[in-house]
Amino acid sequence: MTANKTNKLKILNDPIYGFITIPNSLIFDLIEHPYFQRLRRVSQMGLSYLVYPGAHHTRFQHAIGCMHLMQKAVRVLRFKGISISNDEENALYIAILLHDIGHGAFSHALEHSIVTGISHESISLKFMEALNEEFEGKLSLAIQVFKGDYERKFLYQLISSQLDMDRLDYLKRDSFFTGVAEGNVNSERLITMLNVKGDKLVVEQKGIYSVEKFIVARRLMYWQVYLHKTGLVAEKILVNILKRAKELVVEGKTINASGPLSYFLQNQVNESNFDKNTLNIFSKLDDYDVLLAIKEWTNHEDKILSSLSKALINRRLFKIEIQNDKFEKERIEELKNRVKSEYEINQNELDYFFISDTVTNQAYDSIKNQIKILNKSGELKDLAKASDNLNLQALSVPVVKYFLCYPKSS
Repeated sequence: MTANKTNKLKILNDPIYGFITIPNSLIFDLIEHPYFQRLRRVSQMGLSYLVYPGAHHTRFQHAIGCMHLMQKAVRVLRFKGISISNDEENALYIAILLHDIGHGAFSHALEHSIVTGISHESISLKFMEALNEEFEGKLSLAIQVFKGDYERKFLYQLISSQLDMDRLDYLKRDSFFTGVAEGNVNSERLITMLNVKGDKLVVEQKGIYSVEKFIVARRLMYWQVYLHKTGLVAEKILVNILKRAKELVVEGKTINASGPLSYFLQNQVNESNFDKNTLNIFSKLDDYDVLLAIKEWTNHEDKILSSLSKALINRRLFKIEIQNDKFEKERIEELKNRVKSEYEINQNELDYFFISDTVTNQAYDSIKNQIKILNKSGELKDLAKASDNLNLQALSVPVVKYFLCYPKSS
């Protein structure tokens, strides 16, 4: 019995941080649970590997990395005299470990196609509540912290804010696996500069330049990686493939897919009917189900489903035009007419091949969830006001870009 318990205090080797220790047997059991193991089969960055070949890392790696950073944050804050009880410490580890457990296959694609009535945050909470039942209430405090209901608000900020452990890990990790060096933030220094004042998570004055670099890195990663135009096209095609498959199922057509994927194609799922049975089926759905289905669908008799599937599998992606201003109506109409005639499709089917949308990038929100800088006299200032970098004022303004996607001329 003792040997088994010792065996639960594993050490993992991470390419970003080196050795990561699992702090206790409860965390080990949560990591070993099939719900959490599914994250090994969900890519952290969706289809970004079609742009950056190294971006094959998973939600599993990210969650473990976040837990490691949370361990550092707890050590730093305790060293500075901030009281964090053992129960609160454990709640932080559990909450950050499970914060992304509700992400579907290819991250956001499912939310915009076949699981549309419920967000991944809500599904994460449902997973946590199911695990809490299984683990006899040991996750209750973690759930309180995760929801922001716990009285000590700075604990919630460590999990969800503009300078949380989630962002500190994904920027560094995604930068590493994509090879985009501009996103490499010094998470160690940023955590070392954290403090708590008036139940708010703050950054000490001497850490201001590290925070500035973090904000700039976030902006660059969004334009270069998360909102990269080829990545945008690939995700839009994926969403449209799943939408078309669902439409065909509703029409009574045969669509080959795994059991879990078939369930979500056949049923309208929303917040109110997402019960335990649905949660269990969702927990078996991952990137592999979706990719296998799309490979099958390249030979489907429906020309819309097959041509979209071939475009994704063979990386014959649509052309994309992206600009700062709205596109002229004449240009849009001209492209729509060309696509309709080339593909011999009607107006209703056009949306599968012609996509018009916007992307927004706001590196720093100076209104909600401000990053507070603590100066030497104990005063708090919003980062944008405390900084002498005029760019930060500009980075707090949302930038909107317009884009069109359509098949290249044959």
